[in-house]
Amino acid sequence: MGKLLVLVTLLVFLGHNVEGLGVNWGDISSHKLPPKDVVKMLQENGIKKVKLFNNDETTLNALAGTGIEVMIGISNQLLKDLVNPDVATKWVKENVTRFDPKSPKGVNITLIGVGNEPFLRDYKDTLTNVTGPALENIQNALNDAGLGDTTKATVPLNADVYLSPSWNPVPSAGFFRADIVDPLNYILKVLDKNKAPFMVNIYPFLSLFYGNGAFPFDYAFFDGVTNPLKDKDGIEYTNCFDANLDTCAAALAGAGYPNMTIMVGEMGWPTDGNPYANVTLADKFYKGFVSYLAKGKGSPRRPGYLEAYLFALFDEDRKSTLPGNFETHWGIYYDDGTPKFPLDLSGKNKTSLVPVPNVEKLPKKWCVVKPDVKNFTGLMSYACDRADCTPLTNGSSCQNLSDADKASYALNAYFQNQEQKDGSCDFEGKATVTTKDPSQGACNFTVGFKSRTPLAPSPSPLPSSDHSSSSDAKAPSSSSASPKPLAFASSMGVVFLLSLFFM
Repeated sequence: MGKLLVLVTLLVFLGHNVEGLGVNWGDISSHKLPPKDVVKMLQENGIKKVKLFNNDETTLNALAGTGIEVMIGISNQLLKDLVNPDVATKWVKENVTRFDPKSPKGVNITLIGVGNEPFLRDYKDTLTNVTGPALENIQNALNDAGLGDTTKATVPLNADVYLSPSWNPVPSAGFFRADIVDPLNYILKVLDKNKAPFMVNIYPFLSLFYGNGAFPFDYAFFDGVTNPLKDKDGIEYTNCFDANLDTCAAALAGAGYPNMTIMVGEMGWPTDGNPYANVTLADKFYKGFVSYLAKGKGSPRRPGYLEAYLFALFDEDRKSTLPGNFETHWGIYYDDGTPKFPLDLSGKNKTSLVPVPNVEKLPKKWCVVKPDVKNFTGLMSYACDRADCTPLTNGSSCQNLSDADKASYALNAYFQNQEQKDGSCDFEGKATVTTKDPSQGACNFTVGFKSRTPLAPSPSPLPSSDHSSSSDAKAPSSSSASPKPLAFASSMGVVFLLSLFFM
C-alpha cells in the first residue's frame, strides 16, 4: 500500500523531502480550462496525484500516459443503483477498465471515491444503508477485473462522522457517531479486507468559521498556541488538524481498526467570501501545512508522513454558496489558471506555482455603471444571478465599495462571464465599457478569459421590475450547478467541541 497511498510528488521544503500532498481538481465552473493545459501545469509543478469528483472523459484522456495517479469519483446519486452488482461491474468497465490503468499509456487510476460525504446529517439517512454495499460492489468489480491490487475503492467522509464527548473533548476520547455505527462498520470491514484507506475531509477553516468567536484563531494554523489542548499521558495539541486527525484515529481504534490508513481527502483555505477567507490567511495556512508535512513528524497518534489532498486546484464560480459565500473561492489558483500566492509544489525549490499555459485572456476592458444611474437593485440582481458576486458580500474583498461601485463590480462580473460579448454591457443603456481598471484596494475587477466550454447564447441583460428589492448583491442561485450540500456546520465536529476546552 506504500506507493498507492502516497498522494503527492516529493516536495522539497526547508531542505526536507515531503510526501503526502495531492490536489482536488473540481469543475463546477462556467469557464473551464483545457484539461491538456491543466495537466501540463500539474507536470510543471511536479504534482503527481489528483483527485477528481467525476470521470470526465476529456480530462481522463488528458491524464493518459502521464503517470499521474488519479482518483475518480462516483456521485451520491448513483449509490442506490450500485447496490446491484451488475451495475457496479458495468460502471468499472466503462469508467476504469477502458482507460487501461495498468498500462504506461493509460490513465493511472489508483482510487475510486464511492459517493461524497454520504453520511452528512442533511441527507437524513437516504444514503446510509446503500453506501456500504455500493463500496463493496465497486471493489469486487475492480478485483474481478484484475485491478484490485492497484486500484482501491473508498468513501470520502465528512469529519462529522466522529466526535469526542462534550464532557471530555479530547482526541483520545474519539468515537464514531452512534446513529451510523452499523453502516460505518460495514464500510470499515470492506476497507480492511481490501487494504484500502479510510478517507476523511478536514477543514480547520470551517472550525474557525463556525466557532463564532469561541474557537481559538491560532489553533487553526500550524504556528503553535500559548494554551495547547492537553490529552492524557501528557500529549499536547497545538493545532486543530492534529487533534481532528487523532480523534479519527481514536475512533478507528475503538471500532477495532487501530492500524487502518487514514487519508485526508480535502484540506484547504478559501480566499474570499468571509473575513477569515482571504489570500493572506490562505497563504499562511498552506505554507504552515507544507512545513508541517516537511517535518515528517505526523500527529501523536499517527506519526510519520501524512497523505492529504489540497482543496482545491481552482476557484469554481458555479458552486452553491449555501454553506457560505467562500464556497466559490477554495482554489490555490484563480479560475484563469493564475496562482494566488507563492507555493512550491515542484520539488525544485521554485518560488511560485507555475500558471496554466496557453490561457487566452480577454482585452483589458471593463463594464461599469454610468454616472447618472441611481437605482442599482435590478441591475445587480440580474448580473449576480448569472455571475459570481460573492466578493461583494459582508466580510469579503469588495464589501466597502460604494453602491455605485458595487453595481459596477456586478455588471463587470457578468460582462466577463459572457466573454465581453457585444451587447453584454448594455443594461438598457445604463452601463458602458471602459479601459480604465476600476479595481480598488483588495477588490479586483477581473478580466475574463476564453473558455473551452461553449457559452449559451446570452440574452440582452434587461433588468425588470420583478427582481428582488434587496440592495445587497445576491450570490449565484444554488440551481446553477450541482451544489455541495449545506452541511459544513457539522464538518467541524469534534474540533468545535475541542474549542470548549479553551473557554
